Amino acid sequence: MRDRLRVEPGTRPGLARRDPADTLGHRKPDAQDRLAELAGELSVLQYRLWAEHRRSVLLVLQGLDAAGKDSTIRRVFTGLNPQGCVVKAFKRPAGEDLEHDYLWRVHRATPERGDIGIFNRSHYEDVVAARLLGVIGDGQRDRRYKHIRGFEQLLRDEGTALVKVFLHVSREKQAARLRKRLADPEKRWKFHKEDLDSHARYDELMGLYEAALGATSTKWAPWYVVPADHKWVSGVAVASLLVETLRGLDPKIPSPTEDLQDLHDLEALDLK
Repeated sequence: MRDRLRVEPGTRPGLARRDPADTLGHRKPDAQDRLAELAGELSVLQYRLWAEHRRSVLLVLQGLDAAGKDSTIRRVFTGLNPQGCVVKAFKRPAGEDLEHDYLWRVHRATPERGDIGIFNRSHYEDVVAARLLGVIGDGQRDRRYKHIRGFEQLLRDEGTALVKVFLHVSREKQAARLRKRLADPEKRWKFHKEDLDSHARYDELMGLYEAALGATSTKWAPWYVVPADHKWVSGVAVASLLVETLRGLDPKIPSPTEDLQDLHDLEALDLK
């Protein structure tokens, strides 16, 4: 699955050719069981990563409004130890953030050693949304691509493995989810009028993502395009990518910091 979803460095993702409704060979009745299996392994690997306390993992989730970023986080990370997971949602920069370079707030939010960090939106808003809104031009956008490639290589060199996922939702499914969100009193708070403008500019946004993913998919931090019309598919796909990444890191439980050889007879210990 990993190779199928991967955007090869130096190439465009070809979003128009990728089916957002692809099931990746899964059947919905079996998806919940598969997700449970992956969650169990992810929990073990997360514990080892946290205990080892040398490296970290950063999941970057990007996608259009209603692509399923929040639900993906809930599906994948339910049951994990919360002290080893940190979620950061990036909104439009304001206040102190505007007094610094655009990567300042992002670098501050990267995971500590032993943690899994989750970015719900990320520094890629600063090349996609910023270009869509006319905040930056093509020249500045291209310079930011270079900055981001270097920034992500720094993270990788210092022990943070990146898993960058673009949740690929179709225009029709996005419209259906936005209508449902507006109609549901429990979800209406998530709806903003600017979502309608975003939906109206769907093709333009997809073109900007096509360029951004192609320019920033690297050997040290490749992009993965996950079909997101079916949330049960995107959940399994993201969990699979995380598990495969952690398997590759192969975190180890550290040895005790003290010599415990003389305590081999546990039954003789005076523990009351």
